[in-house]
Amino acid sequence: MTQIDRPLALTQGDPAGIGPDIALAAWVKRRENGISPFLYIGDPAVLAARARLINLDVPLREAGPATATSVFDDALPVLPIRIGFDVAAGQPHVASAASTIAAIEIAVRLTLSGETAAVVTNPIAKSVLYESGFKFPGHTEFLAELAQRATGRAVLPVMMLAGPKLRAIPVTIHIPLKDIPAALTHELIIETCRVTHDDLRSRFGINHPRLAVSGLNPHAGEDNTMGTEERDIIAPAIARLREEGINAFGPLPADTMFHDEARGRYDVAICMYHDQALIPAKALGFDTSVNVTLGLPFIRTSPDHGTAFGLAGQGVARETSLVAALNLARTLADHSADPAPHHSAGQPAQQSGNLS
Repeated sequence: MTQIDRPLALTQGDPAGIGPDIALAAWVKRRENGISPFLYIGDPAVLAARARLINLDVPLREAGPATATSVFDDALPVLPIRIGFDVAAGQPHVASAASTIAAIEIAVRLTLSGETAAVVTNPIAKSVLYESGFKFPGHTEFLAELAQRATGRAVLPVMMLAGPKLRAIPVTIHIPLKDIPAALTHELIIETCRVTHDDLRSRFGINHPRLAVSGLNPHAGEDNTMGTEERDIIAPAIARLREEGINAFGPLPADTMFHDEARGRYDVAICMYHDQALIPAKALGFDTSVNVTLGLPFIRTSPDHGTAFGLAGQGVARETSLVAALNLARTLADHSADPAPHHSAGQPAQQSGNLS
């Protein structure tokens, strides 16, 4: 199967959330948004019920990776995972957790085997998964575990929010604010920046990435009067990276990193914790930013929003971020297939059968 023939693997996410809604809407607007073929991995009964609920006429067809591209113009291809009960829009249930997890596992397996070009994940509800015994803080950490199981090599997953105006990465991710100083280490900053540098070159086509590294404390510590992490941890990490030829600079005060002129000086902002990165990323591009996991042996993107149970089945959920995630996944897959990076500052069951 050639690169252009491989569909994207789109997971269902939590079926009670807006994942089915935005997947349906993305397919309906596939031509106007230039979306390349994707294979939806989830329960076709949920999709069919949701389409009726939000008044979308979407033909569904059972398909696998080999047939998804050929049917995509005429029907939404679905690799079925049966949930086994009627899912009510906006009403999450722990009984659906197994299918949510299975969809992710299948998407990763198909992408690692080369049958699909990239993994695109719809939003999950972590509380629902936790109730079922899920042991990972979130999508990012679970994907890293699946990569390690498949390859036998540990990976450091790096979460990037990529939008038209900003790429931002948190060094520490899903941990309480009070635990950040202890979790923030010289080694973690270095490894995060190495992964970022390598993926910006190999997948985003940026030959010489510029990494702007934030401080942890207000005013980047104000000459160590408001904390010493900048002096003791962050600055030495930056020095080491520069010795390796990585263009990292800082530590910079986070409150002056994100205005228009400042953003023109770097390709990615490396931030010390979750909200330090995600607040500016979402403020600058809430509907158009994409969650990208770097450091994996496969491409993974996702909308930058959650399950939005209150909007599910209402016909008002916007598919914009999913469209951006699908389009970026295809762009990254195309860049990855090209062995020569080229500079760019922008984002860059086989038988078919009718299901409805």
